[in-house]
Amino acid sequence: MPSSPAPAFLATTVRYGRLAVTALLAAGAFTGCAGLPKDVHRPVSTALTSSAETTLGRTVDARRAAAQGRHASGFLLLNGPQDAYSSRLALVDGAEKSLDLQYYAIHADASTERLLLSVVAAAKRGVRVRVLLDDFHSTGRDAQVMRLAFVPNIEMRMFNPLAGARGSSLGRMFSVLGDFSRVQQRMHNKLFIADNAMGVTGGRNLGDAYFGNADTGNFVDLDVLAVGPIVQDLSRSFDSYWNNERAYPVQSLITRQELNTMRESMRTSDAARRERIEGQGGALAPDNQPVGDGRRATAAQRARIWDYQPMDLAQAQFTWAPAAVLVDKPAKIPPDGASTGTLPEKAPARATPVTITSRGARTATAAGPPSASPASTTGAGMAPPNPSPGSSAGGSSPAPAPNGIANASPDSETLEAQTDTVVDGLLQLMGQARRDLLIISPYFVPGPDMKQAFAAARARGVRVRVLTNSLASNDAPIAHAGYARHRPDLLAMGVDLYEMRSELPGVLRGSLGSTGSTGGGGGTGSMGSSRAMLHSKLLIMDGRLLVVGSMNLDIRSQRQNTEIALLIRSTDLSRRATAQIETALREAAWHVQLKEGALVWRAPQGSGLSDATSEPDASIPLRLMLQLLGPLAPDHLL
Repeated sequence: MPSSPAPAFLATTVRYGRLAVTALLAAGAFTGCAGLPKDVHRPVSTALTSSAETTLGRTVDARRAAAQGRHASGFLLLNGPQDAYSSRLALVDGAEKSLDLQYYAIHADASTERLLLSVVAAAKRGVRVRVLLDDFHSTGRDAQVMRLAFVPNIEMRMFNPLAGARGSSLGRMFSVLGDFSRVQQRMHNKLFIADNAMGVTGGRNLGDAYFGNADTGNFVDLDVLAVGPIVQDLSRSFDSYWNNERAYPVQSLITRQELNTMRESMRTSDAARRERIEGQGGALAPDNQPVGDGRRATAAQRARIWDYQPMDLAQAQFTWAPAAVLVDKPAKIPPDGASTGTLPEKAPARATPVTITSRGARTATAAGPPSASPASTTGAGMAPPNPSPGSSAGGSSPAPAPNGIANASPDSETLEAQTDTVVDGLLQLMGQARRDLLIISPYFVPGPDMKQAFAAARARGVRVRVLTNSLASNDAPIAHAGYARHRPDLLAMGVDLYEMRSELPGVLRGSLGSTGSTGGGGGTGSMGSSRAMLHSKLLIMDGRLLVVGSMNLDIRSQRQNTEIALLIRSTDLSRRATAQIETALREAAWHVQLKEGALVWRAPQGSGLSDATSEPDASIPLRLMLQLLGPLAPDHLL
């Protein structure tokens, strides 16, 4: 959930889609918006060439040697908010050469304040910092995050920026109505990379709600800390977005003086609000202070976040395994001035496989210009494989695989996926499932090809389980409308559906997919006591392939937003994550079933709740909204 009412309103508007916008345009209220700057200077830069001479690089080598890891890359799931935050603190504190951050949203609050103060300190000690942020949330208080661009040794760019007002989210919405198609397409990738040696990717943005520190609602989320050669592939993805024409330096969009003026306006507004409340005999809590020129935070929020210590990376217990990165290319979002047209029913087929064997990873990227293909795949720095018989990658044959792969034993299992988009690649992988598919998708609006993939899996005897948000736990309730209309079909084909409660047992709050010791940095429980909202994106196939990323299984992720996913071939990691998720399915989720043609929600074990015959835990107004607006909202806008 966005961290303040205004961003929440705008975020909901994006998922409500063209419904409200069409009404306003029909009324003739607005016709367009100002254009973006032209002839923008974008100096090209790339990731650190080698991490071998950095402390983080040496730490990776030491951890692998201590574990006698067979594979060069290691992974640690960061399911709890404390581990997720402490790992990022450790990366910032340990960085000596470079920090690269790529996010959909960075909110100006207590969690971000401490983290970005550490980033600024890193820049002052000589670390080159690059921050790439999608422009959707950079309004109001959150716009103050753009002040980073004016700190020496920090570069900041906004991806797919929106022209017009930044003073408030409501003003932003009105100013971009004439460019709504482009507003819908966002850079949803999340990366936090230090010295090209260690990096975090997954579902979390930066903000209190993602680290268990919000008072009203916190996300149950999942990241993975990756180390070793696979991080170089994450960095190549970052570079492709950073150097893209859709990335605009902050200085080309807003001046320091404009940010100062916005800050003073917010301070004046806050002071007037305080006077009004005190004049009415009320009082603001004395610990209610502005955070980094951002939204107000309580002393308790500050104390929680400043109490955290960086994770001890030298003690982290990594799982060493083959892996590959699946990432959408920036060209998925057209540049300014290009017509987006109508979203295709299905992307054109491309033979661009990713292959992961039990001894390593093989990858391929479509031939042609850097922006020619919607998605690319890289894997632990290994060379591309030979294409499958009768196929080609963009009309040219990839280089042969290295001997370590070509000579794999006959019992090495192979997975291949077409990489039209990240979601398309995952659907291809799902087509190879033999026994079990376990999926977590907070916003689950399956298109026709997704439903076809589920039906095909069930026809092969594959058990398919999906955990998504309930109406009560969903921070974007309108997205639930798209899921709800497909629910009967999914149940009829034999898909097991689970909907997470908004009130979780303490042992599970903020925690899905725990895999054991992290080597310090905190526990896995949520810091705040509030409503829980599912935000993890995960797929486990046959207990042997684990996928963690930024993508949802919905048409928005498939056709509009850019996404990134990390595919890890590890039976051990998959098994341990599955055990934790199955606990959540039993104890923290409603099991939706069809009984005599009607929906029934089976209560979680040990909850003391009764089974339900309508959306459980949801208020009557929320149910009415679902009934009224649900039929009007097209799937691709949810």
